[in-house]
Amino acid sequence: MAEAAFSSIPPEDGKLLGVQSQPGTAAEKFTNAFLKSSLPQLKGEEIESMMLRQAVILQYARPNRTRGKKTKAKGLNAKERRELKVFQLKPEHQKYELFLPLHELWKQYIIDLCNGLKPGSNPQTIQQKLLKADFHGAVLTVVRSKCPSYVGTTGILVQELKHVFKIITKEDRLKTIPKRNSVFSVEIGDFVTHIYGSKFELRSSERSAKKFKVRGTIDL
Repeated sequence: MAEAAFSSIPPEDGKLLGVQSQPGTAAEKFTNAFLKSSLPQLKGEEIESMMLRQAVILQYARPNRTRGKKTKAKGLNAKERRELKVFQLKPEHQKYELFLPLHELWKQYIIDLCNGLKPGSNPQTIQQKLLKADFHGAVLTVVRSKCPSYVGTTGILVQELKHVFKIITKEDRLKTIPKRNSVFSVEIGDFVTHIYGSKFELRSSERSAKKFKVRGTIDL
């Protein structure tokens, strides 16, 4: 270490550092002055002793790592969704023909879900599957309701909320029908079934995971 410390500086390095490389005493003085400025707490003989016995780290600084706070992706709350009108269908989109492709997709989905809706199928099995099915795209008709003005309303289901169905009629009108106290008919080819709104007072995502008990349904 001592030999390396007191060796002459190459000319190209001397120009880069702004130091003239001189043999003998000048190089030794420069090295001693540099070490004293780097290690002010030590005396000259202590510096020489350390340089002969061990390597010395003149300067070391651990880089500061700034740890940023981990922010979780935050979704919109109910109030923000209402203010932004996230779930409101724009007037220019309230057209029956725009949702006919969705209806065709739903028919294929429900047929696959119910294993083809064959005549010999078990009605209770189909009922359980329909209770958990997604009805977006289905054509619903209100056959009974405590509010007479809803009876006969037919349209494609475009949005299901916890307590209401929103459907688009053939007259391009958006209708909001309450689930409670209403009975809806659903036609799938030659197969016709009725769903009771009180059984559907859940969001579609919650209904798909719910376990229903087979019970008799109280008529209106």
